[in-house]
Amino acid sequence: MKPGSGSRLIVLLLAALMFSFALSVSSGRVSIGVADMARIFSNLYQNWEIAGTLMSEELVFFWIRIPRCLMAVLVGSGLAVTGAVYQALFRNPLVSPDILGVSSGCTFGAALGLVLPFNSVYLVHALSFGFGMLAVALSISLAKVISIKPVIILVLAGMVVLSFFNALLMVVKYFSDPYDELPGIIFWVMGSLSRITWDNVLIMAPFVILGMILFILLSFRLNILSMGDIQAKSLGMNPSFFRMILITVSSFMVAISVSTCGQISWIGLVIPHLARTLAGPGHERVIPVSALLGGIFLLLADSLARSVSSAEIPVGIITALTGAPVFGWFMFK
Repeated sequence: MKPGSGSRLIVLLLAALMFSFALSVSSGRVSIGVADMARIFSNLYQNWEIAGTLMSEELVFFWIRIPRCLMAVLVGSGLAVTGAVYQALFRNPLVSPDILGVSSGCTFGAALGLVLPFNSVYLVHALSFGFGMLAVALSISLAKVISIKPVIILVLAGMVVLSFFNALLMVVKYFSDPYDELPGIIFWVMGSLSRITWDNVLIMAPFVILGMILFILLSFRLNILSMGDIQAKSLGMNPSFFRMILITVSSFMVAISVSTCGQISWIGLVIPHLARTLAGPGHERVIPVSALLGGIFLLLADSLARSVSSAEIPVGIITALTGAPVFGWFMFK
């Protein structure tokens, strides 16, 4: 990449992100155009009381669309960045953020929370996050038992844990009530942003932002790790130590995303490839570009999910339908 072109790319992607955000805010059953947005902000500037005097468009704008779009940016950016980190750590472009079983663990936890007799929204999120992190802990612990080729063993351990939690999920689905519980489980598995509130955004934002800052600060070390352990050790690095830090933080970000929105696939696999195509191999550029592209992609996918049908389509379906062909194009390119 030529000097200065990286900055121009970031500026262009920031502009595209703002455009996608505005488009997503305006999409849905309640149409909110540019004039409506101007009026809403004018009312806010005049210190109107949001709680009692806003009209339906303003209520939808402040309490549904804005938090939903912010969450789309957070989740899309987080999944894309963790995908780039995982692919660098494992030196494998086919690795995705759920390789250690974190997504399957989160999904099983959410399904378990939905079928328990004393279930609640908070219990579903807590169990989802807890089982996601448990899956990571099991994968790492299983890999440590065998010290030969730790990177390969960690991937294989993740596949074992992933299969185990997928089997547990099938057990929960089999014994769940087909009318009251099973639809909720299936909806969760497909991924959705329809139930996002400001509380979800405020809880998730610090973790995603701090995680991305850490990845950017460690991007030079990530470049070294992507060359292999021998090169890293020759430069004075402890590859196992930094790998565990990056894997733990990445898995934490994936777990909190899946526990909030369900499984949203392909972002962590496809977006890093596009980022490297645009920005080059250096992770000091790949990470911010992946974050912006991930946010743009999920915003546009969520806009499409709310616009193509009167009944909202789970956004995970849209990301799968668009992500799979794009990844196929990268494979044949």
